[in-house]
Amino acid sequence: MIEHSALNLGAFFFGGVELDDAGAGMPAPMDRRTGNEAAWQATLDYINSATVAEDLGYDSFWTTEHHFQHEGYEVIPNALLVSTWIAARTERIRLGAMFNVVPQWNPLRLAEDFSTMHNLSGGRGVLGVGRGTVPREVLHLNDKGVSVGSHDNPDQQPDDERNRRLFEESMEVVRRALAEEHFSFSGEFFQIPVPGLPDRGATVQHLTLVPRPRYPYEIWQAVTSPPTLDYVPVVGHGAVFWNQHHSFIKRFWDTYAERYAAAHDGHELAPHEKRMLVVSIRIEDTHEQAMASARNGHDEFWKFLGPYGWSRGYMGPDGKPAKPGLIPTLEESIENRTILLGSPEDVAQQVQEYRDLLGLTNLTVFPHLIGDPYKKADEQMARFAEEVVPLLR
Repeated sequence: MIEHSALNLGAFFFGGVELDDAGAGMPAPMDRRTGNEAAWQATLDYINSATVAEDLGYDSFWTTEHHFQHEGYEVIPNALLVSTWIAARTERIRLGAMFNVVPQWNPLRLAEDFSTMHNLSGGRGVLGVGRGTVPREVLHLNDKGVSVGSHDNPDQQPDDERNRRLFEESMEVVRRALAEEHFSFSGEFFQIPVPGLPDRGATVQHLTLVPRPRYPYEIWQAVTSPPTLDYVPVVGHGAVFWNQHHSFIKRFWDTYAERYAAAHDGHELAPHEKRMLVVSIRIEDTHEQAMASARNGHDEFWKFLGPYGWSRGYMGPDGKPAKPGLIPTLEESIENRTILLGSPEDVAQQVQEYRDLLGLTNLTVFPHLIGDPYKKADEQMARFAEEVVPLLR
């Protein structure tokens, strides 16, 4: 069991299939074809790993939401539904998503489904939200014609800006629906209720979400760009940082606190409050063994996500953010500190460096590199909890 009281420890899995040919070479991601049985087995193994996380004393387990991924990298399409099933098999662990992709949801359905899971779990739900990565997902799951772009690619900037507007408007609807006895909303994308809607001799003037949360809840959002950093502290969402150079995270971490205070009557957060670090881990008996063990899964991860701009938080040779489309080597990820790797003593030292840098208490580890057997991820969770955490100051 985890006994380091100053650390709120989570585990985050992509929920992919096991691969025996992961690595930097062929096959190309889009050439992969995962069968239905393999995808379903990954779902069952994923759920089992959540129970392992509870048994090990982890505070939270984080799922994903992705669709139509024949490649098999992320095969969980509904984090809330899966989390409800996990909740029925566990007693204590908190359950969130990294992330519910809000532009892929009707915001009223997202609020209803989250509230239902949260209540059924006895208040263990955490609402994790993001704007998405993959156009083939978002374009087929909203009726607004909204895709997703990236500031890394100027040709996609209008998509990114429209996606951001839809996301922020949707989250206003979600927050109102969860918090208010009855609500209405008028915006660019949503008119709630539909104007002039007749209902038993009158017109509908407001809606009431049924059910609403019976327990307190938190909202956490991915923060990877300056515009998101402008938004998240103002609305009070917790901020999740991942896959950025440690110095960039430090700057974002501190800026969040400054903007939160400015937006909330000067309220100053403690160094750890409302911020979370996510980091990949690989623990073996020696540094050399960890390098060998991590390389293929790391390289497959970036072969998949590098073209979507996920490495924009890495530092380039000039000290500025890396150029679009970087597919980093394992050595570059170690240098950026997006993966903590080595013996238990090595990894404990690297975690402590982050704790000293950020005042960190909310830490979520990513123990399941792409293609790994789930038993390997369970082993990594156990080694972190039992061999690394006790070494922290």
